[in-house]
Amino acid sequence: MPNYIAIKNNFISLGIYSIVPIRYQDRYLIMEWRNEQIYHLRQENLLTKEAQDLYFDNIVDKLFEQEKPEQILFSYLSGIECIGYGGLVHINWNDRNAEISFIMKTDLEKSDFEFHWNNFLNLIHIVSTKELNFIKTYTYAYDLRPRLYNALEDSGYKLEARLKKHKLVEDKFIDVLIHSKINE
Repeated sequence: MPNYIAIKNNFISLGIYSIVPIRYQDRYLIMEWRNEQIYHLRQENLLTKEAQDLYFDNIVDKLFEQEKPEQILFSYLSGIECIGYGGLVHINWNDRNAEISFIMKTDLEKSDFEFHWNNFLNLIHIVSTKELNFIKTYTYAYDLRPRLYNALEDSGYKLEARLKKHKLVEDKFIDVLIHSKINE
């Protein structure tokens, strides 16, 4: 498994849960979850295995060797099983901030949504503060999942902005919410 040269500690855990550099073996699980949850992602079309392979081979693989990659992605594990993925995206190295992205196994959304979001936020906080010394992390989310905002607020994120009628979803304009956390 490759490691990111941008960070020293590529394995971070809290109990049985951990994040590790995104694993190639998880790419089709990730594709499946993204396709099932496309309604809340900035993804326009369903992913195919061919497109997913190209993305991993041409984009993800190069991230490991960059000193300042645009994104740092992780497989989120329970033991050794991948149950989600996410990381820091749209990284602004000059201003030391990044957007947090995370999705979990679709089946877990019903029963353990807040738990896994909070757990992932705690793990990625270690990366953003201890490894990268970032000042701020934030999320950009369509106003479709109220449980997400509870999880964010439980982890210390504050609503920073509401972009009114910013995204067209199923012939209806919805708001986009931006939550952020200043890392002291």
